[in-house]
Amino acid sequence: MTTASNLPGPPAAALNLPGPPAAALNLPGPPAAASQAGVADPSLTEDSAAVRRAIEYYADQGWTDGLPVVPVTESYLAEFLAQTDRDPADVLLAMPHLNRECTVRLAAINAALAGCRPEYLPVVLAAWESLAAEGYATRAIWQSTTGTAPFLIVNGPVCERIGLNSKGNVFGSGFRANATIGRAIRLGVINAFGLRPRELDQATQGTPAKYTACMAENEEESPWAPLHVEFGLDPADSAVTALTIRSTLHVEARHTQMPEQLATDIGGTISRTGALVHETTSALLVLSPEHARLFHNAGWSKEDVRQYLYENAVRTPAELAAAGKDALSSRTRWRLPSDHPDAQPGSAVNGDVPVRMLNSPAAVLIVVAGAGNAGVSAIVETMGPRGGPPPVTKVHMAP
Repeated sequence: MTTASNLPGPPAAALNLPGPPAAALNLPGPPAAASQAGVADPSLTEDSAAVRRAIEYYADQGWTDGLPVVPVTESYLAEFLAQTDRDPADVLLAMPHLNRECTVRLAAINAALAGCRPEYLPVVLAAWESLAAEGYATRAIWQSTTGTAPFLIVNGPVCERIGLNSKGNVFGSGFRANATIGRAIRLGVINAFGLRPRELDQATQGTPAKYTACMAENEEESPWAPLHVEFGLDPADSAVTALTIRSTLHVEARHTQMPEQLATDIGGTISRTGALVHETTSALLVLSPEHARLFHNAGWSKEDVRQYLYENAVRTPAELAAAGKDALSSRTRWRLPSDHPDAQPGSAVNGDVPVRMLNSPAAVLIVVAGAGNAGVSAIVETMGPRGGPPPVTKVHMAP
């Protein structure tokens, strides 16, 4: 196993680059002042050429995601490491097939590069631990041609403490904590594990989530227990649940107040034939507050929603055959045509009995997020869980 000093990514030398990151991060810089100044905040007195040289150096080394990063010094890194009592050499996630690992120190470096504030680091560390518990990263899934990405759900008091967005534009831009925490994981994927596009990362098209994908659950407007409480933590705890995802699909359903109709729309999105690359499907259902209230007001629990989706997220044998997905591969369990050489004998569907795309109600996780201003929800296509509990991981703040 390689040591942290031998891993790709910013080594100690990179932390002595020119440029005053501490000053740059503490600039007043409100948008109005910046626009009035025309170019930059007039209070900036540091040598901008030195800052640019540092930024370009990082880019030239391949240590970025394509966007500029924040230069990091040892003194600035120390502010991050002060947020945890973990040993900087502790391994958060290892990929034995690459002979590489991400340590606390490397996670902190990449959080700083991503533009995180130091106080975000406990959430970043919990995210790495959750990804390790989920287990997909160690199976080379981040190198997949499908173009998978880590997706983070944050719960608990830490969300308000650091300003994580759980409401309007929850999958979009505009909130530093969301943007930089998710980006800290992506930069760690690049710098700790060397998963760069068109190299070890073999994604055919990828997904925008490969830049950043981090949201908080809108616990305030949810009629149900939040995700971390549902899976055993106390409401006063803070937690991160990390999932490996393929894509995010919106469900536009402003037309109905009937829970069955809404759930049928959602089930149809989950069971779309373009997603059926495996014998089973799993999903994260991100309900808007409006849709969550619709279900709740009709007397439905999360369990009721899951059960309905399990029973109704189906495709007929004819639909599967038309898409060339009416049998299973004997090797991968992916769906393929029944006349394919690798089709498992006896796996072809036939008759008129609909085929369930979920192997259990537990294959669907449910959270509430977004603004309560429209009937818009989303399906996040995940790699799991397909029945077991999700990797809900407690955030540990420094004493």
